[in-house]
This record gives sequence, structure tokens and C-alpha cells, in this order.
Amino acid sequence: MAAAAAAAAVGGPQQSQPELPAPGLALDKAATAAHLKAALSRPDNRAGAEELQALLERVLSAERPLAAAAGGEEAAAAAGGGGGPGAAEEEALEWCKCLLAGGGGYDEFCAAVRAYDPAALCGLVWTANFVAYRCRTCGISPCMSLCAECFHQGDHTGHDFNMFRSQAGGACDCGDSNVMRESGFCKRHQIKSSSNIPCVPKDLLMMSEFVLPRFIFCLIQYLRDGYNEPAADVSSEKDLNKVLQLLEPQISFLEDLTKMGGAMRSVLTQVLTNQQNYKDLTSGPGENACAKKSHEKYLIALKSSGLTYPEDKLVYGIQEPSAGTSTLAVQGFAGATGTLGQVDSSDEEDQDGSQGLGKRKRVKLSSGTKDQSIMDVLKHKSFLEELLFWTIKYEFPQKMVTFLLNMLPDQEYKVAFTKTFVQHYAFIMKTLKKSHESDTMSNRIVHISVQLFSNEELARQVTEECQLLDIMVTVLLYMMESCLIKSELQDEENSLHVVVNCGEALLKNNTYWPLVSDFINILSHQSVAKRFLEDHGLLVTWMNFVSFFQGMNLNKRELNEHVEFESQTYYAAFAAELEACAQPMWGLLSHCKIRETQEYTRNVVRYCLEALQDWFDAINFVDEPAPNQVTFHLPLHRYYAMFLSKAVKCQELDLDSVLPDQEMLMKLMIHPLQIQASLAEIHSNMWVRNGLQIKGQAMTYVQSHFCNSMIDPDIYLLQVCASRLDPDYFISSVFERFKVVDLLTMASQHQNTVLDAEHERSMLEGALTFLVILLSLRLHLGMSDDEILRAEMVAQLCMNDRTHSSLLDLIPENPNPKSGIIPGSYSFESVLSAVADFKAPVFEPGGSMQQGMYTPKAEVWDQEFDPVMVILRTVYRRDVQSAMDRYTAFLKQSGKFPGNPWPPYKKRTSLHPSYKGLMRLLHCKTLHIVLFTLLYKILMDHQNLSEHVLCMVLYLIELGLENSTEDESDEETSVGGPERCHDSWFPGSNLVSNMRHFINYVRVRVPETAPEVKRDSPASTSSDNLGSLQNSGTAQVFSLVAERRKKFQEIINRSNSEANQVVRPKTSSKWSAPGSAPQLTTAILEIKESILSLLIKLHHKLSGKQNSYYPPWLDDIEILIQPEIPKYSHGDGITAVERILLKAALQSRMNKRIIEEICRKVTPPVPPKKITAAEKKTLDKEERRQKARERQQKLLAEFASRQKSFMETAMDVDSPENDIPMEITTAEPQVSEAVYDCVICGQSGPSSEDRPTGLVVLLQASSVLGQCRDNVEPKKLPITEEEQIYPWDTCAAVHDVRLSLLQRYFKDSSCLLAVSIGWEGGVYVQTCGHTLHIDCHKSYMESLRNDQVLQGFSVDKGEFTCPLCRQFANSVLPCYPGSNVENNLWQRPSNKSMQDLIKEVEELQGRPGAFPVSISSETNLSKEMESVMKDIKNTTQKKYRDYSKTPGSPDNDFLFMYSVARTNLELELIHRGGNLCSGGASTAGKRSCLNQLFHVLALHMRLYSIDSEYNPWKKLTQLVEDMNSQLGNEEQQPEVPILYHDVTSLLLIQILMMPQPLHKEHFTCIVKVLFTLLYTQALAALSVKCSEEDRSAWKHMGALKKNTCDAEKSYEVLLSFIINELSKGKLYHEEGTQECVMISPIAWSPESMEKYLQDFCLPFLRITSLLQHHLFGEDLPSCQEEEEFSVLASCLGLLPTFYQTEHPFISASCLEWPVPPFDIITQWCFEIKSFTERHAEQGKALLIQESRWKLPHLLQLPENYNTIFQYYHRKTCSVCTKVPKDPAVCLVCGTFVCLKGLCCKQQSYCECVLHSQNCGAGTGIFLLINASVIIIIRGHRFCLWGSVYLDAHGEEDRDLRRGKPLYICKERYKVLEQQWISHTFDHINKRWGPHYNGL
Repeated sequence: MAAAAAAAAVGGPQQSQPELPAPGLALDKAATAAHLKAALSRPDNRAGAEELQALLERVLSAERPLAAAAGGEEAAAAAGGGGGPGAAEEEALEWCKCLLAGGGGYDEFCAAVRAYDPAALCGLVWTANFVAYRCRTCGISPCMSLCAECFHQGDHTGHDFNMFRSQAGGACDCGDSNVMRESGFCKRHQIKSSSNIPCVPKDLLMMSEFVLPRFIFCLIQYLRDGYNEPAADVSSEKDLNKVLQLLEPQISFLEDLTKMGGAMRSVLTQVLTNQQNYKDLTSGPGENACAKKSHEKYLIALKSSGLTYPEDKLVYGIQEPSAGTSTLAVQGFAGATGTLGQVDSSDEEDQDGSQGLGKRKRVKLSSGTKDQSIMDVLKHKSFLEELLFWTIKYEFPQKMVTFLLNMLPDQEYKVAFTKTFVQHYAFIMKTLKKSHESDTMSNRIVHISVQLFSNEELARQVTEECQLLDIMVTVLLYMMESCLIKSELQDEENSLHVVVNCGEALLKNNTYWPLVSDFINILSHQSVAKRFLEDHGLLVTWMNFVSFFQGMNLNKRELNEHVEFESQTYYAAFAAELEACAQPMWGLLSHCKIRETQEYTRNVVRYCLEALQDWFDAINFVDEPAPNQVTFHLPLHRYYAMFLSKAVKCQELDLDSVLPDQEMLMKLMIHPLQIQASLAEIHSNMWVRNGLQIKGQAMTYVQSHFCNSMIDPDIYLLQVCASRLDPDYFISSVFERFKVVDLLTMASQHQNTVLDAEHERSMLEGALTFLVILLSLRLHLGMSDDEILRAEMVAQLCMNDRTHSSLLDLIPENPNPKSGIIPGSYSFESVLSAVADFKAPVFEPGGSMQQGMYTPKAEVWDQEFDPVMVILRTVYRRDVQSAMDRYTAFLKQSGKFPGNPWPPYKKRTSLHPSYKGLMRLLHCKTLHIVLFTLLYKILMDHQNLSEHVLCMVLYLIELGLENSTEDESDEETSVGGPERCHDSWFPGSNLVSNMRHFINYVRVRVPETAPEVKRDSPASTSSDNLGSLQNSGTAQVFSLVAERRKKFQEIINRSNSEANQVVRPKTSSKWSAPGSAPQLTTAILEIKESILSLLIKLHHKLSGKQNSYYPPWLDDIEILIQPEIPKYSHGDGITAVERILLKAALQSRMNKRIIEEICRKVTPPVPPKKITAAEKKTLDKEERRQKARERQQKLLAEFASRQKSFMETAMDVDSPENDIPMEITTAEPQVSEAVYDCVICGQSGPSSEDRPTGLVVLLQASSVLGQCRDNVEPKKLPITEEEQIYPWDTCAAVHDVRLSLLQRYFKDSSCLLAVSIGWEGGVYVQTCGHTLHIDCHKSYMESLRNDQVLQGFSVDKGEFTCPLCRQFANSVLPCYPGSNVENNLWQRPSNKSMQDLIKEVEELQGRPGAFPVSISSETNLSKEMESVMKDIKNTTQKKYRDYSKTPGSPDNDFLFMYSVARTNLELELIHRGGNLCSGGASTAGKRSCLNQLFHVLALHMRLYSIDSEYNPWKKLTQLVEDMNSQLGNEEQQPEVPILYHDVTSLLLIQILMMPQPLHKEHFTCIVKVLFTLLYTQALAALSVKCSEEDRSAWKHMGALKKNTCDAEKSYEVLLSFIINELSKGKLYHEEGTQECVMISPIAWSPESMEKYLQDFCLPFLRITSLLQHHLFGEDLPSCQEEEEFSVLASCLGLLPTFYQTEHPFISASCLEWPVPPFDIITQWCFEIKSFTERHAEQGKALLIQESRWKLPHLLQLPENYNTIFQYYHRKTCSVCTKVPKDPAVCLVCGTFVCLKGLCCKQQSYCECVLHSQNCGAGTGIFLLINASVIIIIRGHRFCLWGSVYLDAHGEEDRDLRRGKPLYICKERYKVLEQQWISHTFDHINKRWGPHYNGL
């Protein structure tokens, strides 16, 4: 009645239907809806509209649900009163659905609307963790993504695509031609279907237009009511979540509406954007109290967000786009940059962090920066705007985000929504900063923004109409302003510069990334970027933003003690510079590629320089950097550098037009140079007290993702400065920065005031290496992109072979993600194939798996190996060494150079003309003096110089020769000799001419202790000379620092006075070192050398021979004409010197002449005492080295011989059964016992009863045998619902069925002797072949127990590793003491008749304990035997041991024991490939310990003596008088007929029942007897298989031959007899229709019958031969497959030796009947006959035994991994029907399991562990679907095995991170299968860990 009341209240009298009963509620709603729809369809629908409004007012009243108000009709409407809030809302939703459908069914309505969907776009929205695809070939925007369905329906063959797991969520772009090319659309979205979709009928959606505005308003009211400002406590967050949970159904309802397609979306768009609707409903002060309250809450929420409602304050809103905005911003900033506001902690947003910062106070800029209109004003004019407002306020609930995104395919909505989003941008930033869940929120924000801003057209429109760029830059700036601190760089006290504080959460947690990534995203659109680059105000603001990062994270070198807390803030700093500064820079650079864009570059460079100038002023920088501090962050320098580079490379700008004056250049170079020097200091361990993090910074700075935004621009900027500054000034600056000025003296001793002696060498190496890099790097100086790529690739490949993915990762790409990761992967692939060879993935014998690798081609080593590039790009110093080692190896291998080569000198690409000035560095006197000094010092063996220093010096000289200016002609020589030049070391600045210039005397300042002081001054310089040195100018004096000061002054003066005359440098005045150093005095050294003469002497020194250098052109004048000689391209220092001298001679005839002169003179050593001392030193050294080498050789040889003997002893302790045959062959008369070595105590000796020796063995349960099937083709892994794998054709299943069938009809104890178990969960025993004393083993286990080291195994479970070979093991198998002399008795051929032997066997079996060891006496040996038997039993689970109907019956143990033997024999057979054709001992033989195992089993079997009545031996060898007595009486179940027995099981029982050791003749006898039974079984099975006609034919044929002489060896006779006997029962009767299935259609020819019989008997013969091989040590013969039967038969003694093989072989000829065959067969058949009379079907089934099992295989996997992934990653778990987080599939049986899934847990075992026990008895092989890797579970341990799926480059893709297509690697899969079959997982895989049943 409630509904009727509601209806009456709503509608007029025509509608009330009081007689409707309550259950008709739904009907009533439908009726009401239909009525209203009719009313609204009338032309005059005002009445209908009012009626509907009133109804909605009631149904959707916002008061009820949250404030559950009782009373009145509302409560009655809520589902009969007390339904609570949830019920009321459901009711409201029901009403809405009914009303929308207008009286019809809601589902039909949905279908109807869908019919009008013009689905041109997919627009499927997904959330995090969804698997999507990205195709770079089809994408226009790099953010493009496709859902799996669209991807697979499109054609992307050969494209560059990958699969990825969405991090933030996304939406499918299929059908959107703004984001992707149309060729990539899928079939559904290719058709532009708008044309043929009919118009939507007006009345279909009419109701929606009325109902939805109210519905959405209701939702907004809920949101208003539910929101309370979060207080400090977190509980309010829970409240928000509660509100959201309550609203879940409403939002889902809206989401469903969006999925109805385009028609419904356009209605929703109308509703959401219609301003009138919004105004009418929310105009606030209405008559309704509830609405009033809601409006107030809305205003409070706005205020608390720091936003104003435009009516309150008259500030202009965004809605009138004011042109003044950006200028206002600019003015604000101009005012703010220089002045710092007061330190203000009253700001509410800052309070949380300010206490934590300690003494570093936050700094706030003066408030002029805020652009009010952007930051603080919001006015909502539509539902959409307020909905977004609440979405932000509630921190982007997933459902709301999905709803808002689902609407995007509607174009009109897209534009409106984007504008709304931009309008709320500042508010989003504020909410994000306060949020506790900033990670989740960031993801959701980007989820939205990436959909909006990836579309260029849209981005352009919003930029123009809503000032998107202004808003973004202002918001970013505002965000960073909240965490500024005062910079401490340079001038700590007075610095006015502020930087971001990297310790703040904002930077540490990367909170800024959503905003930055949006900014990068819109800058990738050319139209937007152009506006940015044209807008001067924006550029100023942006440079301001960048300058916040300039100099952040300053490091100060700790000089006294180690820093106590290593801060990790540097991560944040590097990430911030890369993301917030570098990536936008790369985005902008990508639009400055052509000449027309010159203006943009000029703008950026101009404002960049202004910002830099401001920065230098703010930190009070003059010309010297503060000592001992470094920052790696100079984004302004790098902006400047990169735009300069672009300008020259792409825009043809004149470099000088964008360069500042000299003074600014000098300032610019200081900080980048400081970084380079600091790198050298850090690598010299001078910063070691700052902790590891400083090394981390140095590595990150050069690391592949950062280098091209950090070190490359820095080096380039230094190159630009060097090319424009005075070279002498630059060079001296470098050595001063690297603190090695004092080292550059001719004196043998010096003191360094700024550097410890231990650091000098590496700092000097650093300085020279830096100069080499500076002068030879051409990355920005003229190399093309392809050349750069090639150089980078060669450098990486030279360090190490690389996989394709690591190469992609290591080669620095333009880091702006919009540039699409790979610069056109086409060029990447083509360069790669040009420089590298692919090495396919290989397997190493140890089982470790390699990835596919790329290795440099030989010609790359030969011509392109570039050590400079390698040094620049190595993160770890060891990689440089690795590259050199590989280079050395290549030269040795190719025979190019045998010794230890030096880094080769590589020709450089030519310099771009703009940078020619760089080469002046090589031709300046300062550098020449340094080179001369260093050569001299090296020659004189001064301390602290290394080969590396010499190498770099020679490299620099060679660079100078290569780049000499061409103006040097030989006429210059007429200028005369050295005396003409008074004031400087060298006459000119050209290296070519300076090389030959002789320097006679040098004045040096040395400590008084130096040897130079003691010496008298040279004769030529009389004492007065010292005083008048200034005038005479005989001795050269040199001070780098003074030179540099003078140059700096000059440059400053020049730029001030513009007087451009060059001042000749004068010799500097003396300068004294500060500090209390020992007094320095002046000494004059006589040098009389030139660079050329030093080089020639160096050649002598390096080669260790006098006069070793002979100018090559004297012999072969050709050399000078055609100098490129390969002989000089690789070699050591000697080669380098020769190459340089040759180049010097080439460059000038004068040099050539001087070289010849020097060589002719063969100058005696110059300061004779000094040189002789040095020479003596070198000679002593040589001698000492020689001796050391000899000693080393001797030691090595000794070590090698020791190792060899160890290996021999270790490897030859073979398993004893392999020793025994050797001993037999040397038939020695004396009694020799088997001797064993104990690998723990090292003693040898026999195994005795008191001190038994044991074999180290691993026992494991195995179900491999059970996995054999009878067809060759392995099963395929199911990849569709239809494909399923059923286990009933496996070997284990067949054996199970057989056993349970027997147990149904026969006596249990007899059944347990008729079969073997162990097909599943059988125990496999393997050994590594090493032996140990059992007592030694016990103490070894004790020590392991006390060992605290974490082992990969559990000692408590008895696990250990073999002490010698470290193979995994878990038990010790005692060796049975026995002498080998008996072997000879075993082998002797016996002449006893068959009957005698049968008797003997029977007697021996009857004897109880015919053992040397009597069981009663408890010896150590018998104890050990018992304990190992226990181990064997405990290895497998109870269910795999107990098959008896009566639990714990002894028959069970009996069955289990002989089955262990069977399992091990069968497995060995499988390891040999399923047959014995290969013969010999196999690898399995090495691991096999069957001999010892047999002894242990036999000992225990004899405890259970079988009743002699039941002993099957009797049935086989004796005729029974009364057959009927055997059947047993009616009640008692009969015994199993002998023809149903498994013959191999009988064999094992017979042999294990015999006393050991067994005699060979008895063995052969048993085999012969059993063969007769087997053959009979084969014939019986054959008779059942063939048809009635065949049977009668054979019966007839055999009867004819029965009386021939060889009747008992003819299968026809026997077969006819068996058919005759069996047909007496009902076996052949009841051949119903279904029986015909079993009949093979072929007619049986004699050949096919013979083959059938042989195949039937072969498995038995194989097992028997193996057994014979192990028991008696006889070798197995090898043979062809077709003759396997006859070879094995003769080997077992079944075939008479005289047997000839001319006529075709017949298996029956092996028969040797112990009793008349026809009688015994009659007897056997009788048992069956009596059984089949009752159960013919079963009787027949039991006769046909399937004995031909194929080898076990793992499931066959599909070629492409995607087929597995797509099917399984969405497959639901069968237990909880959810999609598991980590799905896995078993590769043995194809079962789908959840890894770690709690839903499937049973008694604390997770599903994978459980399955591994059920399917593999503890071994499980699982493919993890989401990771593509295989995991192995073995017992209580597990390991990651690796992947069998590799990509096109031979690499695994663990966790599918790269998402490239993966293909099966058959070799790897084979290896996996091999390890599974051979049970070697434990030995081959090394990394095992416990799984605690949690997988």
C-alpha cells in the first residue's frame, strides 16, 4: 500500500489504484512510469513535468539516506518502513530505473539505447594493474594504449609494440585518430559508423532528460552532506570512505548509463553541462530547509579549501579571460626574486614540516608572486564543475574517476570536462600536497590528465581559451615555493639565493610528478610549445622555477670525522632535476629543429643568461668557487648549453651572437669545472668521510638515464668556454681546480699545499683524463645523431657483452618520454647489426642459462674502440678495465699484438667550424710546459706518476699533432735558436715547432731537503748569474697560478677598456706557499732537452734497450707519403711513441731532421748521476721481476699437480659396483675386499659390521614414472576452455585401476604380490658416488646443526651436502661388507640341469636368515640398515605406501620394498632413453647405487618369509594334482591367477627372497622360468585381441603342428593350445558390439604377431638385463633397435649359445620349459577359466596388459607466450571464482593453481605446495603466468628456475616488464624436462630457499 500512497500523493485521482496488493510494487512503479511518460509526450506537458518533479522530490530526497529520518510517507516508501538507509537508496534506484525505462523493462531499455550507439571510439577505461598494449608504430602520441581486445583485433604484425601493466590506469584509444594512426584501429572501430546509425527516437530518452538532473543533484547533495573537513586525526578519512561506500550503487548506476553508448552519453553531457539546470536546482536559498543546509556546507567546503566564492570577494574570476594575467605574473615575480620575505611559519600548510627541519628555516617569497585569479578563485556553474570539485575533495575516488572518464568519447563533454579540469588545476595541486595517500592520488590524477592532454587539438584549444600554460607554470611555481630554503653555496652568510629542500616530503615522495608530467605532456604538442617559447613572461617565470633547483643538495666535504647520518636526499634531487627541469627542456628542444625556430632559441638563451646573472649576483660570486663544496645540480647552465648546441646544430645560428662576454664565460665555466674536479676527488677517496652517498651521486651523474641531461651538457659548456677563452687561462684553471699545480715542477721533490701526497697521482690522472675528454669528445661538436648512437653503442659493447634490453637501457636517449624512448628503433637496430654479432643463448654444463648477447664485431675492436668514450660512460671504474681486458684479448686472438696494449688512439670526427677555437688549448705554451715537465718527470722516475699519466700525456701530444694549424712552414726555422727568445719557455704556440725547441736551464723552487740543492750550480752559470737572472733569461721559471691571475686581470681590463693589444706574459714574480712549510729555496736545473729528445729517450726507457729507436723513414721513404699504417694502430707505449715521432716528422721537415740528429748522437744520459741511478733501478726492477716470475711459475706448477691429484682421487671414488668388474678382470687369487675412501676422515678400508661405510645418497619421492603415457605425442598445455587434460591414460592411473580391480575380486595379500607400486610417489635413490664412515657422517651432521650460517637445506630433516663435491643429499646407504672373491664363483658356467637349479632356488628361498649377519645380533651395520630403511619409507607419503585393505599389514611393507627396487630400475631405463640399445654404463649408472640398495632391501624382505604354499615359484615350476583345490571355497576370495601377475614384480620378489650374494646360475634359472610365464601371457593377450575368425584359423593351424618335434617352441602351437584352453571358459563369449572397438582392423600376419610378442616381452627383458648388469657387473651390449630382443635374450642366457641368426628370429626359440608346457599352461588357464565364468569382462581386461609405455614428457607448450598469457591471466580460480593475483599452471599435468593464494589454502598448505605433493610426490614444476618464469618446488624448498620463453633477442622477460612478444626456447625446455626426468633439480639449481608451505 505504501506505493499506492506515494502514487496518490504524487498523481491526480485518475491514477490511484487502491486495490493493488503490496507485492505488485514493481508493477506499480512500471505503471506510474508509463503514465508519466505518456503525460510528458503530450504537446502540453507542463502538468506531467510538475507531477514527475514532485515524485522525484520525494523519491530522491537527500535527507533520508544519511540522516535516516523517520516519519511520514517517505519512510513508508522505503520498502515498507524499516529498511534502513541502504534499502531506501535501493528503492530510489529502482524508481529511477523504472522511470528511465518509461514503464518498460529496464534491460530491454538498455538494449534499445545501445542499438543507437555510433561506436567510433572504444574508450574502455581501466584501472591500475590492467594488462594493455602500446604500439609505437601506430601511436601518434607516445601515451597511446589499447585494450587487449582491440589490440588483437587490429593488425600489428611486425610492429614495435609491447604489453604492459597499467600503473595509474588508462583508457583505450582505438578509434581516436588524434592519438593513433587509423591503420592500427581494430575491426570494430574502423568503420566510421555515424552515417548509418538511425536517429534516436525522441521518446526513447525523454524520461532520462527529466530524471537525470535530479539524480545527479541528489548525488551532489549526498557528497556535500557527507564531507567534513579532515581534522588532524585520521578518523575523518574513514568517514569519507564510508560516504563513498554508501554512494557506490549510485555511481555504479551512472557508470552503467555511460556504457549504454553514444546516445545516452549525449543526454548525460547535456545534463552535466547545462548551466540553467544547475542554477535552478542549487540556487540555494529556496524554501527547502534541507537544500539550504546543503548549500551552506558547500560554501564552507570552498572556504576551507582556501578558495573564494566570487560573490564574496570582488576579484575577477577566470571566467573573463583577462589579457593581463601573464603580465601580472611577470611583475609579481620581478618583485619577488631579489627580495626574500620574512621567514614565516604561520602558514597553515607549512606547519607540519617546519619543526622537523631543524636549523634550516623555510623561506617564503613575498606574497607578490601569487596570481590570485589562478590560485584562489573558483566559481561553479554546472553539475560537472561541482562534481569534479567533490571528486578532488574526496581525493579522487576510483569509481568517480571511472565515471568521468567513461564519458570522454562524447566530444562535447571532452571539451567541457577539460576546461573544468584546468579551472580546478590549482585546487588539485593544493589537495595533492595535503593528501596522506599522495601516491594513489597522483595515479588517479594522471589517469585523467593523460586522457585530456595527449590530444593536441584539445590541448591547443585549452591553451588558447583557458590560459593552460599560465596556470600550469604558476601552479608548479607555487607548489615548489612551499619548500624553499636559503642556499649555502659560495657565500653562506649573505646569499640571497633560495633552493628547494630535497628532504621535504614534496620532493622525497615525488609528489610533484603528476603536475610535471602534465606539463611535459602538453609541451610535446608543437602548437602549445610554440606559444610557450614566444611568451616572454612565461619564459621568465619558468627560468625562475628552474633556478629553485640550481645548486640544490649542496655537498660539503667532511675533513675531520665521518658524517654520522648519510642522507639519501640525493635521489630526490636527481629525480627532481631530471623530471622537473630536464624533461621539459627536452620537450622544448624537440620543437627547435629548423632554421625558422631561431627566435625561440634566442629567447630561451636570453632569459637563461639573465637568470644565471641573477644567480651569480645572489650567491655573491666573483671568480673563485668556495673550497670543499660541490653541487651536481646546475639546471640553468644545462638549459643554456643544450639550447646553444641545438642552435648551432639545427638552426644554423651564429654561436657568437648568443654568447656573453668573456667575464661571464669565465664565471660560467667555474661550476661545471668544479663538478669535474670533484668527480676526480670522489674517485680518489677524498670524500670518503661523507659516506657512500657521495659516490652514489658521482655515479648517478654519469649514469645512462642522467648523463645526457647532466655530464654531457656540462662538458659541452666547458668546451664552448674553452673555445672562446684564453687557452693559457683555461689550462691553468683546470690544473688549479684539480689541485695539482704544485706537482708540475721539474724538481724531484715538492710540497702540495692543497692535496695529500696519496691523492696526487689520481688527481693528476683525473686532470689529464678530463683534458683528453674535453678535447676529443664530439657529442655536441659536429657528430650526427647516427654517429652518436654508434659511438654510444660501441662503448657499451666494449665494456661487456650486452643483452638487447640492457643496451636499450644503457644508451642514453633523449629523456623526454614524448620522444618515444628509442630515436626511431629502426636506426637502433641497423646500427646494432652493423657493430655487433648476436650470440645465441647457450647452456653451460652447470645448467646456468645464458641470455642472448650482442658482442662487438672484430672490425669494431680494430677501428672503433674508443677508450675516451668508455671512460666517459662508465659508472664503475672496473668497466674501463673490463673494456681494456677484452681489447687485449681481441688483439692476442687475432694476432695483432701479443703484449699488454695501451688504449688505442682514435681519429675524431671533424669539428664544427663554430668550435674550432677549442683546438687552441693544444697549442698554448702553458699546456706545452706541462707536457714537457711531465715527460721529464716520468723519464726521471719521480714519484706519483703512473703509466696512465704517460698515456694521457702522449694522447694530448698526438691530439695536438693531429690538429695542428697548417700555417707552420719550414721557413719559420730561420727565426734562430733558443737564445732569441728571452721571456718564455717556447718560441711560439704551435706544438709542432715547440716540440723541437731545446730548453737548457730551468729555475725551480724546491724544499731545502731536495737533492737538487746539494749539487753545485752548473759551470756555465756563474754565481753572478743568479742575481742578474731577470736580464740574462737563461733559466725558465713557471708558475701556473700566477699566469692565470694575470690572464684573468687582462681579460677583465680588456672587456672594460676595449683595448685589444696582447700583453706578452713576463716571467712571474716569485710566490711563496702559505703555511709553515719548510723553507723553499731556488735551484737551477740543467735540462738540455726538447720534447722530441724526451720522447726518444722515453722509447729507450720503455723498451729497456739503449738506442732502440731508429727512424723508420730511413729504411722506407714510403712511410712519409702514406702514413696510415695499421702496424701502429694497436700496441703499447713504445708503439705510441713511434707513432707520435712519425707524425711529428710528417708535419715538418725540420722535426724530421732533428729526430735523425738526436738518434745519431745517442746522447749520453744528461744529469749522469741521476740517470744511472734510474737505470740501475730499472735494471734491478727487471731482474727482480724475472725472479718473481720464475718463483710464481714454480708455485703454479706445484699447485696444478696438487689439484690434478685431488681431482683424480675425488672423481675415481666411483660407486663400488663399477669397481667390482675391474677387480674381476684382474682375476687375482688373493681375497680382495671392496675398499672405500671416507671423504671426511680420508682413511681407506673395507666396510665392516662394526664400522660400516656408506654411500652419500639422495632419496626422493618421484612420480615421473606415473606420467608415462602410451602415445608418443606429448599432451599440449590447454589454452582454451575446450582443451582439458584427463589423467586416465597415464601409467599411474592404469596401474591404479588394475590394482583396485584385482582387489575387488581376489585375496588382498595375494593382490599385493601381483603388482608393483611406486609409479606415483616411488622412492628414487641416487648417489654422487662418494663414501664415508657412518660415524664420521654423524659427527659431520652435528657440526652442521651447530653451524649458524643460513643453509639452503634443513639439517633437522637429515639434509646435508656431500663434504667433497657439495652435492645435495639426505641419507647414507650402508655398503654391505663382502669379499670380491665370490664373484668368480658367480661367473662360472654351471653344468647343473634346470631341474636341479629350480630345486635349489626353492630351498634357498625357504631358508630363513641365510645371511652372514644374523639379524638377532644388533650390529652397527644392521642398525644402519634399519635406519636407512626408515628413511626410505619416510621419503614418500603414506598414501603412496599403503595400498592394503587392512592398514599396516606386512604385505604392504613387502610390496613397498620390492617396488622401490622396481622404481629405481624403471627410472634408470628411462634415463637411458627407454631402451638398452646404447649399452654400456650410462651417466645414470654413475649415480646408481642399486647394488647396495638391493642388499638393504633383501635384508628386510627376508624378515617376511612367504608361506611356502603361496610362493608363486611353486605355481611356476610344479604341476598340481587337483586343480579345483586351488580355487578356494566360496566365502574366501581366491588368489590372483598366475597369468594376471606382473612378471617383473615376480622377478624382484624371487631375487630379493634369495640369500645374497646371489649365484649367477640361480639368477638365470629364475629368469628362464619367468620367461615362460611371460610368453604365455603374451599369447593369451594376443588371443583376446584378435577376432573370432582369426582365432579359429590359428586354433586349427596350431593343432596340425602340435606333434612336430619343436612344438613347445613354436608360438602357433602354443597359441592354438591357449585359445583352446581359454575358450572353455566364457572369456571369448559375449562379444557384444562394444567389444569390436578393441579389435585391430589389420589382419594379423606372422610378422606382426612376432612383433607383438617381442614388444610384449621387451620391458621385462630390459629390466632383467639392467638388474643383471648391477648385480654381476656385466656390461650391457649395444645394438640396433630391431635386434634388441635377441641381443638381450642371449645376454640373459635365454638363447642357446649355438643359435644362428640367418633365418628370421623367432621369440619362441628362447623358451625353456621347466615342466611339460601343455600341462602347465592348462593349469594356468584353468585359474582364469574359473574366474571368467563369473566376470568375463574384467577377466579380459586383466589379461591385456599395456606394457609399452613411452617416455614421460612435460606438456607441450605453444610457440608464443601470449596465447598462454591471454587465456590464463584472466582465468578464475575454481575455489573462490576470483582471478588470482599470481596464477600458475603445472607443467606436468596442466592444472591451474593460485600461487600464494589464501583462498585455496588447506590446513596451512597453499595450493602450489599441495599440488606438488599430489601431482609429483613433492616435486612441482609451475609456470608463473604473470612472470613467464618457472618455479620448482622440491619438498620443503623452492627455487626460481628461469624462463623457457625468450624474446626475439634471446632474452628472458621476468615479470613481463618489457612486454615484448616471447617465443618458446625448445632447448631450454628440453633441459628443464631432462632435469625433471633425471631428478637433478637439487644438484643443478643452486639458489634454493624454504617456502614454508606458503606458495
